[in-house]
Amino acid sequence: MENEKTPKTNRNGTSVSGVGGSTDGRMAEGESELTLTNRQGHPISYNQNIRTVGHRGPATMENYHFIEKISHFDRERVPERVVHARGAGAHGYFEAYGTVGNEPIAKYTRAKLFQEQGKRTPVFVRFSSVTHGTHSPETLRDPRGFAVKFYTEDGNWDLVGNNLKVFFIRDAMKFPDLIHAFKPDPVTNLQDNERIFDFISNTPESMHMITFLFSTWGIPANYRQMQGSGVNTYKWVNAEGEAVLVKYHWEPVQGIKNLTQKEAQDIQGKNFNHATQDLYEAIERGDHPEWELYVQIMNDDEHPELDFDPLDDTKLWPKDQFPFLPVGRMVLNKNPDDYFAEVEQAAFGTGVLVDGLDFSDDKMLQGRTFSYSDTQRYRVGPNYLQLPINAPKKHAATNFHGGQMTYYADRAPGQNPHVNYEPSSLGGLREAPKSGKDYTPFVLGNLVHQSIDRTNDFKQAGETYRAFDDQERDELITNLVNSLKTCRKSIQMRMVEMFAKCDTDYGQRVAQGLGLAEGAGGSEKVHERGGPIGATEAHEATREAEQKGHPSDWY
Repeated sequence: MENEKTPKTNRNGTSVSGVGGSTDGRMAEGESELTLTNRQGHPISYNQNIRTVGHRGPATMENYHFIEKISHFDRERVPERVVHARGAGAHGYFEAYGTVGNEPIAKYTRAKLFQEQGKRTPVFVRFSSVTHGTHSPETLRDPRGFAVKFYTEDGNWDLVGNNLKVFFIRDAMKFPDLIHAFKPDPVTNLQDNERIFDFISNTPESMHMITFLFSTWGIPANYRQMQGSGVNTYKWVNAEGEAVLVKYHWEPVQGIKNLTQKEAQDIQGKNFNHATQDLYEAIERGDHPEWELYVQIMNDDEHPELDFDPLDDTKLWPKDQFPFLPVGRMVLNKNPDDYFAEVEQAAFGTGVLVDGLDFSDDKMLQGRTFSYSDTQRYRVGPNYLQLPINAPKKHAATNFHGGQMTYYADRAPGQNPHVNYEPSSLGGLREAPKSGKDYTPFVLGNLVHQSIDRTNDFKQAGETYRAFDDQERDELITNLVNSLKTCRKSIQMRMVEMFAKCDTDYGQRVAQGLGLAEGAGGSEKVHERGGPIGATEAHEATREAEQKGHPSDWY
């Protein structure tokens, strides 16, 4: 919240005799609160026609209102997110339990938002799909983003994750390659299964994520009945500077629901905005969705007793060894007032942490921490944190200066406006006192370009396959076969080999669906482009459109 001692004119220029402040309500003669104006405050009385020489034209260059209106319209869209372009969002609150499981949470973290039972922190949540564009159908097979911005008393905390608890890759170096493979072909502009499985068949660590993505878990029924996960491993730090590793999990109180490929395609034919509509209308009618936040905790060391690296985001931490411990709940109870200002311009970053929370050495997390905030500076602008949806709901005072779209200076009451540097003895900003002992992990090793040593790419994928029920396994095999059948045989064979390493039955069923005998050769053929991943009869749809199209005369 703004400091009450801060002059109201601080962000809006200079007032003169009470005129010109942030609450200035002056109006022109005949103007009311609902009178249309331009951004200069000019009342507009000619909003139907541009100014022309005579009623037919030509137009003149001094059409100030039209030029302002159309030039702003030309710039209404900021660059689309490279990933997570399609999204929906809502406001709400997080309520802390004050405990983690049955223990006081202060034992593990000094983060203030968790400490008191019943303490509520405002939040904004953005749900999204990952690889498809802004107006893509919400029924497509794709991971879903689940990003939460906590407006805490210590500033913002962004918990940025997905609906699935694992990821495709474990090293940020491969992220552009992964997304390029899932994005449309740069020549045809079509998503192509062969490009996807060409990448996956050469990336064994992806098998766990692929097993989830091509099952019913790959298409959540809506956003309200969808899980969320931080995916990466973070750390909690207590007042003594002691740290533990943590993973975050959002579990919907409404229950979990997913769709089969056929169900999704049927829904898409009726409404490709169904998930956004579902979320908005549920909140509008007072049916506020709720999630409980759980964490898994692990001591901060390498854990040689495990057959995987705990920092590997392609792996799950076994629940029997590292149980889910509840720490709070989140309720979404308010829809955005303006989609663009709040949902589209909302900007999240994995590096946005508050005191008591810290990074792990997870290599995906380390890479994401630069990439996410850098993307926002490019997409929205260097001062994106001055937008209301992104600004902290507390005092903010920085020595940042200038940049595109700066519309106020982050000055403190009493700060010398001539001093935008630190340290200073002339009334500048000062460092904050420490709230606890520093966390000082010991780091030793050679600088190398190497993978982790416990990759174990197939074991957990096999365990997940076996944990699925019969319907989930059937759906998984059907979706994989439909997607792989348009690929070259060499890619099919590599994928079948990796499925078999996960589970023998897994590999055999995909091979049978593709008409392959294990180990058989086969000649290459030019593949058919398959359309969206998992889609059935996508290639036939292009011919069907021509055959079923209704002829018309031209006019």
